[in-house]
Amino acid sequence: MKLTSKAVTALTLPPDKDDHIEFDDELPRFGYRLRRNDSGKVHRSWIIQYRRAGRSSRMKLGAAEVLSAEQARAAAKKVLAKVDLGEDPQAQKTARRAADKFTLRDLTEQYLAAKQGTVRARTLIEARRYLAGPYFKNLHALPVDTITRRDVAARVLAISRESGFVTARYARSALSSMFVWGMSCGLTEANPTIGTPQPKTSPPRDHVIGDGELVRIWRACGDDDFGRIVKLLILTGHRRTEVGGVTWDEFEEHGTWTIPGERTKNARAHTLPLFGLALSVIDSVPRQVGRDHLFGVRGHGFSSWATAKAALDGRLGGRVKKWTLHDIRRTVATRMCDLGVAPHVAEQILNHQSGHRAGVVGTYNRSSYANEVRAALALWADHVRSIVEDGERKIVPMQRQVQ
Repeated sequence: MKLTSKAVTALTLPPDKDDHIEFDDELPRFGYRLRRNDSGKVHRSWIIQYRRAGRSSRMKLGAAEVLSAEQARAAAKKVLAKVDLGEDPQAQKTARRAADKFTLRDLTEQYLAAKQGTVRARTLIEARRYLAGPYFKNLHALPVDTITRRDVAARVLAISRESGFVTARYARSALSSMFVWGMSCGLTEANPTIGTPQPKTSPPRDHVIGDGELVRIWRACGDDDFGRIVKLLILTGHRRTEVGGVTWDEFEEHGTWTIPGERTKNARAHTLPLFGLALSVIDSVPRQVGRDHLFGVRGHGFSSWATAKAALDGRLGGRVKKWTLHDIRRTVATRMCDLGVAPHVAEQILNHQSGHRAGVVGTYNRSSYANEVRAALALWADHVRSIVEDGERKIVPMQRQVQ
């Protein structure tokens, strides 16, 4: 028969069957299917059935209640034309259904799980914040292969407006890294961040805190975790996360601080000698039973940076303008060199791998400059003591050798 609206309305299931297909005489491979479910209801739908690579495939075009006979016939002709041109519509439909189930949220979960234990804890926390947090929330439910450059660009621009250019840049970088990883694992075929606008970067800061301002900051520090952290930043020149996350077992010997590689930016363990003021700050930290970290709460190091910094600025009352915690690190390096410390020794103290450690020189010169580092830190500790206590310097500044 020719499958028309009138003809299919009169069709019924044969008494001995729960599933029956009536094919059209004019358009081979185009059929009308009647199928009884477990509750006894008969479902009617339009289908096509074809052979591809020696295998029979059946594809549903739509429910009879939705598509008329004329609409179903037109759809069947289009799909069967693709079959005759060498395509496999049912396989494509199955693949599309599977792809729709693999969303950006799924890719994010797999990526973060793969990075667990292979990157530093802080790096993983930041990746999770950018990828699983609110920044790309609007894209989380989308199938990975349907996310376009336009989708990513729109989100990056929105993040720039809402959270600033720096956050947008880091968020875009995190997303791009995840897609590169996904491509290497065969989970996606493209990186939609390619070609999207790069958020502009802020100019590098060059602010060096003067001795007078450094004294004001020191004296405004409270007798709490943040106050002690800031004082240790001033005395060591290290990063806030390195000081804020310090644990008791990193002081294996009194007077020595060893930061393990998993907590340093360059993944290299770093040892520093500590002197009077630094040791007194550490000794003032109350030791809690069952807790390894000196600062912070629960099982983590210090994390309330913004709140604590705002409170400190409030106590300063505007007497130190537009300063950041990282400015302290730059200040320590600069003022050490002003006191006669050789630049390569200051770099060693800060655990930098650039400068004298870069290239071939860094490959062959593995010295830790232990004696020079000790002398430089002693000089700096004495300088800080002298300015915060209004005392005289006990250690004479180093004299640079004439080249």
